[in-house]
Amino acid sequence: MQIRVFQPADETAVIGLWNDCGLIRPTNDPKKDIIRKSKVNPELFLVGEVGGKIVASVMAGYEGHRGWVNYVSVNPQCRRQGYGRKILAEVERLLRLRGCPKINLQVRATNHEAVKFYESLGFKVDEVISMGKRLEKDSVQPSNR
Repeated sequence: MQIRVFQPADETAVIGLWNDCGLIRPTNDPKKDIIRKSKVNPELFLVGEVGGKIVASVMAGYEGHRGWVNYVSVNPQCRRQGYGRKILAEVERLLRLRGCPKINLQVRATNHEAVKFYESLGFKVDEVISMGKRLEKDSVQPSNR
């Protein structure tokens, strides 16, 4: 697998990958997420290619205190070949070069396979509560009517 920085021409393939991996939710517009990422640390948005096809992605950020990893994905048909480990190792390398002391990520509690994968890479459950607050009313969010 060859790893490189995301390019705008990759958008359709990457969104398709995220869909295939079940990462997209009604409250997240992947196109908006890509636009936002292109403005902040775009060099930390990586894709992995095999035979010219995007099979993996990771979106990371670092604000000087902690690194965050989002949209980690590997095509379901390409799993168990080391692609997830490889793309995460590369983003960890890039974060270390920036002086990042710790990486955080969030994974859905029901995604037991992902939890096992991250634990195999040395991630541990932190004794914290993850909280969030939407600052933007998203047009893709379902109505409560």
